[in-house]
Amino acid sequence: MTLTLTSAHDVVDNAFSAELLSEIRERFHHVEQCPYAGKRIFFENAGGSLTLKAVVQRVAEVASVPDNAHRDNAASRAIEQIVDDGREALADFFGAQDGVIFSGETGSECLFRLIRAAANAAPAGGSIVACELEHPSSFDGTAQWARRTDREWLTVPFDTGGGRVTAEHYAKVVRPDTRVATILHTSPVTGMAQDVAAIAETIRAIAPDCFIIVDGIQHAPHGALDVANYDVDGYVVSMYKTFCQFNNGYAWLSPRLACVDHDRLLGKPDDAWELGSRDPSAFAAVSEMVAYLEWLGAQFTAETSRRQRLLAAGEAMHAQEQALVTRLIQGSPRVEGLGALLGVRLIGGTDAPWREGVASFAVDGMDAPTVVAKLGEHGIRTHARKNDAFSGNILRPLGLSSVTRISMAHYNTIAEVDACLVALKAIVSDQ
Repeated sequence: MTLTLTSAHDVVDNAFSAELLSEIRERFHHVEQCPYAGKRIFFENAGGSLTLKAVVQRVAEVASVPDNAHRDNAASRAIEQIVDDGREALADFFGAQDGVIFSGETGSECLFRLIRAAANAAPAGGSIVACELEHPSSFDGTAQWARRTDREWLTVPFDTGGGRVTAEHYAKVVRPDTRVATILHTSPVTGMAQDVAAIAETIRAIAPDCFIIVDGIQHAPHGALDVANYDVDGYVVSMYKTFCQFNNGYAWLSPRLACVDHDRLLGKPDDAWELGSRDPSAFAAVSEMVAYLEWLGAQFTAETSRRQRLLAAGEAMHAQEQALVTRLIQGSPRVEGLGALLGVRLIGGTDAPWREGVASFAVDGMDAPTVVAKLGEHGIRTHARKNDAFSGNILRPLGLSSVTRISMAHYNTIAEVDACLVALKAIVSDQ
């Protein structure tokens, strides 16, 4: 395994200063070392990000407390405050001004619950719409609930050349009788972000009362969220992709969707979605994650409100990731970029302004699992997406059986990208 990660030229090309990038990386666990495999570069962030040290420490502290909420003791009241603080932090993270935020088992479970509730609450008949670009959490969920509610299931094709879907694509499929529609904010396969607000506006123009539910799981670690301005009814995230450990998914619901008939204890309010006691350590983790983003945003804005700092953090993360992706695709005078390697097909092309930290590609004559294994021999951690239950609906329209995915986050560096490109050049050339 060979890793060469030091170069004065590399540091200049990062969007962050060398000092800030060093401080950012210091706040995360296992940035350069896998506890099982040793030294490596982590380019599998779309499968789950690195975890903040503060999250792990705070979760351990709160998880060790044996008391439950709603008891008459100091520990119980402290737990209730931790949950309340986490929920307020989530509201700022989502950019929510109203509605309800609840935690579920996973982001996938939250999406299924929202789709089920919307399908059951909508007037009978009509159609349910999803896009072929979506993760099965929403794609399969809409298919199942269209069947269970005896509705037509309509699918929106995506632009296979650009790897994304637009409002114009939705306009060709959505009908006045569309009851539920889903939108993927960012694809974990193609890496492309969609214009959620524009798509939602188009859906509303055709079917004003349609319930619109957004899968924001992949977008959340790459930029600020703004549910108050999307004009949608639901938005879902998963914290393991947003610098927390594996725990819960979270959903924001509009006031309209929050009060439809759904599973709840009958003695609870109409907009109560959480079943059973909440894990306070999970909400403590959220608070630590949001505090980190607030700190990061403060490096780029003089604003003092948490929400404004979160917006600044989103812009900063996007800028760093754009620098990384640009280097990966275009390369430099010292190293050839992914877009120039012979026999490589890059999903979305070499000039894609909607790309968010992900580059997926196919290599002629070599399947993606083999590419991933060979990159692993060079100490580069990546992932293969295959024609299976998770990615088949996306890869089949692309005419591909598998792709290698390089997924980056704002704590990655130009030097790591260059090391990956050197390894890729050797792998492709050795065929």
